[in-house]
Amino acid sequence: MTDLSQRQPNLPGLFKRIDKAWLIIVLIPLLLAIFDPGRVWPTIRIAAGAISHTGIFIVVAITLVAYVKATGAETLLAKAFEGDQTRMIVLASLLGGLSPFCSCEVIPFIAALLAVGAPLAAVMAFWLSSPLMDPAMFTITWAELGLDFAIGKTVAAVALGMFGGYVTMFFAKSPVFADPLRAKPQIGGCCGVQKPFQGRPAWQFWHDAGRRDTFRATWIENAVFLFKWLLLAYLFEALMLHYIPAETIARVLGGEGLGTILLAALVGMPAYLNGYAAVGLLGGLMEQGMAPGAAMAFVIAGGVSCIPAAVAVWALVKPRVFAAYIGIAFTGAILAGLAWTTIA
Repeated sequence: MTDLSQRQPNLPGLFKRIDKAWLIIVLIPLLLAIFDPGRVWPTIRIAAGAISHTGIFIVVAITLVAYVKATGAETLLAKAFEGDQTRMIVLASLLGGLSPFCSCEVIPFIAALLAVGAPLAAVMAFWLSSPLMDPAMFTITWAELGLDFAIGKTVAAVALGMFGGYVTMFFAKSPVFADPLRAKPQIGGCCGVQKPFQGRPAWQFWHDAGRRDTFRATWIENAVFLFKWLLLAYLFEALMLHYIPAETIARVLGGEGLGTILLAALVGMPAYLNGYAAVGLLGGLMEQGMAPGAAMAFVIAGGVSCIPAAVAVWALVKPRVFAAYIGIAFTGAILAGLAWTTIA
């Protein structure tokens, strides 16, 4: 008699092998179709629009990483990140405060830096400061909230980057930051850095069949990895924009004092608000009596740790490093709020 039990699917093993990110991406529209059918296509359109807007950043990042790996130039790039980490942290924080990337658009570039072995402290500094300020954001913040607030947020962005970078550098050998990157996913990813070519780089790599294969494989792996996690992030964004309206957040964040700063940081961390939309919201909140310190804590915590950014960070580093990232962002947001309360 045939042993039918041997033919039964191993459901626990099958679930373990399924990529959980892709599973959630599929489940979101399915659950919407069951519980709120009218939101299926709007949610998909918002996510697709965001992906198309970020697409150029993804393409540039993965092409550069693939080129570096195919030419064997990783060793040269690694040397560029050697030396005085103190100086690197300052430069990364300053550059991050000027880069025109939102919290999700910066992920491909962070993935590229991690892929070529950049020091985590410098990457952390850039990672924290980059989503918070750029020239366009500065102009809009100046117009809506005043020049003082725009300058204050810029200083807070750079200071948060340096704070996070130095904390990471100081505790680099601790169990929290040791071996920070996730293992390479089965379908590929930026964090899985393979052994680079030995010897001198071959800049015109296309003359070598092996290097062409490396370029193609690396490009595809990183494209799938980044597309998957950014798509998941933007689906979460679309859900939060609809189900957690700005008016609800405004009601929660009214009031003054240290408690409001703490609450603003707590609410700002998971609540997605586009940086430009947040400026308009905060303008109305401050007119209604919201404390300036709470507003500063909200934009700092929200810009760095909103769900789209946090999901992408989670994809690149291990949970303990992710927890440190969240803790640094939360602490920095509170300190920024308290400092701005004193100054304002």
